[in-house]
Amino acid sequence: MTLKKMILCALFAAFTAVCSQIALPLPFTPVPVNLATLSVITAGVLLGAQAATVSQLVYLLAGAVGLPVFARFQGGIAVLLGPTGGYLIGYVAAAFITGWISENRNGQFFWHYIAMAAGVAACYFFGTVWYIVLTHSSPAAALIMAVIPFLPGDGLKILAGAFLAKSLRPHLLRT
Repeated sequence: MTLKKMILCALFAAFTAVCSQIALPLPFTPVPVNLATLSVITAGVLLGAQAATVSQLVYLLAGAVGLPVFARFQGGIAVLLGPTGGYLIGYVAAAFITGWISENRNGQFFWHYIAMAAGVAACYFFGTVWYIVLTHSSPAAALIMAVIPFLPGDGLKILAGAFLAKSLRPHLLRT
C-alpha cells in the first residue's frame, strides 16, 4: 500500500468518526441515524475494496480501544457488543463490497450508486442479524426497529455519496 493510500485510509477513518457524531437518536430504537454510512460507502468507491476495508478496520480498532469515535462520543468493546455493534462491524463489509463492486468501473455514476446500495445492504445484514441475536427479536420486529426507519435517509446518503465520489474521484486519482 502506498503512503498516499495509507493517508487516505487514516482520513476516511477520521471522517467516519466525525460523521458518526452527526447523529439523531430515535425514541423507538437504540440505533441512531447518523452520517457514518456516507463516509463508509464513499471510502469504498474512492479507495477501493482493500484500502476502504483498512480504513474501517482502523475506525473500529480506534473505537475498540476506547477512543470516543462511535456515535454520541462513545468508545470501547461494550459498544461493539451492544445493539449497534453489528452495524459497526457491517461498516467493514460495506466498505469492502462497495469498493469491490466499484473497482474498475471507470468512475461511472451508475456503478457508484449500485455499489453503495449493495454496501449499505451488507451493513443492514450484519446489523440486523446482531440486533436479532442480542435482543431475541423476530426478524420482522428487527426490520421494523432497525432497518425500515433508516431506508429513506440511507437512500439519500447513497445518492449524495455517489455524487460526492463522482466529484472527488478525479482529484484523488492524481499522483
